[in-house]
Amino acid sequence: MAVVADPHADVAPEPLPSEGRRRAESSGWADLWWALTTGVAAMALILAFVGLFLPATVDRTDSAAADASSSGAQRFAVELGDLYVKPNTLEVEAGRPIVLVVTNASTAMSHDLKLDGATGTELLAPGESQEVELDAVNDGAQAWCTVPGHKAAGMVLTFVVNDTASPTAPPGTSPPDGQGTAAAVIDPQARPAADWKPFDPTLRPAPGGTEHNFELSATEVVKEVAPGVSQELWTFNNQVPAPVIRGKVGDLFTVTLRNDGKLGHSIDFHASRVAWDDEMRTIQPGESLVYQFKAEHAGIYMYHCGTAPTLHHIGNGMYGAIIIDPVDLAPVDHEFVFVQSEFYLGPDGEPGDLTKMEQDQWDAVVFNGYYNQYSHAPIRVEPGERIRAWVLDAGPSENTSFHVVGTIFDTVYFEGRYELRPGPAHGGSQALALQPAQGGFVEFSLPEPGFYPIVTHKFSNVGKGASGLFQAGDVELPAGGGH
Repeated sequence: MAVVADPHADVAPEPLPSEGRRRAESSGWADLWWALTTGVAAMALILAFVGLFLPATVDRTDSAAADASSSGAQRFAVELGDLYVKPNTLEVEAGRPIVLVVTNASTAMSHDLKLDGATGTELLAPGESQEVELDAVNDGAQAWCTVPGHKAAGMVLTFVVNDTASPTAPPGTSPPDGQGTAAAVIDPQARPAADWKPFDPTLRPAPGGTEHNFELSATEVVKEVAPGVSQELWTFNNQVPAPVIRGKVGDLFTVTLRNDGKLGHSIDFHASRVAWDDEMRTIQPGESLVYQFKAEHAGIYMYHCGTAPTLHHIGNGMYGAIIIDPVDLAPVDHEFVFVQSEFYLGPDGEPGDLTKMEQDQWDAVVFNGYYNQYSHAPIRVEPGERIRAWVLDAGPSENTSFHVVGTIFDTVYFEGRYELRPGPAHGGSQALALQPAQGGFVEFSLPEPGFYPIVTHKFSNVGKGASGLFQAGDVELPAGGGH
């Protein structure tokens, strides 16, 4: 749950860190110029510069980095960037050890490089380098970045041995992320344990005052996403979806993000207008940043981690909703929030499968982070009460056609404007259609006691978890009921 400071308290927001960071960068250029002019480490800098222009595949005869000695180790310069390794193929001689001089050229993300995911560099911060020696390898051996998702995104170095008759035993090789170990499987007939609690969809009113302070913590935790199925989710405040944040047009939001996890993370508020390279920058474990913005436009907006590969971070749960109330928002009896998203299951207890995400092969489509949860725990209201349902499609890739069976929406608000309101024309709407990162709300009432299914009318996804129930009145669900 987000921590909201007393809006009347005298709290001075932490200064935004961009200016200090830019001064540090300027100081870094001065240090680099001094090193060049005095000759300190000149040869290393030249080799690193040349390494930027090496072709993706390096053969033995063209690589100036390889040691000419037939008995010593072969040396190669390798550059790590954001989701690439350069070169991505090295031709090496059979039976000889290998020395890799590995530099992380990223400006924002930490990376490592390990043979078979086991032996190699430490996790290198941006700008850091490390020299590692490897035993002789066999043809086809691979090294990759072990940060979750980076191997599947392409951070792999493959060795080509020019004499495959080498007596060296080949190192083990592992399949791409999400393969080799069976992915978890959801049983549609399974029910949650007795102590399971659903995500509370109740939306609370916007807090008073015009200045709001929130704290968010980036973490990785193992959580249940369907009865008997758990995944390592990447979260804000240990929950999926992340805490709902709410305010009004003109309000000032100051959000402190702490990285309490093991990976680099960031945050992007779609309700804000700020520079991408400042507040939205990736922070490493143990770091924090302050993200401050003034809400200038009404609507329900997505916020999410934007660290590359963004698809993997959103697909593993790093998303939430921020609601900026329209100025003429009418009173209702109930407000609920529904965030639709997909799960791409990896092995039980492990992160979601990036390859599945890239190929749009979702295993589940859910409301508020759990498979069919409001079928297991219907949302209780009374007949005739006026209901507002805010809906956000967090994706990362699938659309929605939000529909409540047995009623008609008389009010539709889509992406910052009213599409339909009550009036003499008696217009009605049957669904709210949204693409990923779009949102809005609908208003309606349930005319009589009974159950009213909540679905996406893309019915291929209803059987994958995108369904629930409103319960109007003190009634019991009939056997075999459903839609």
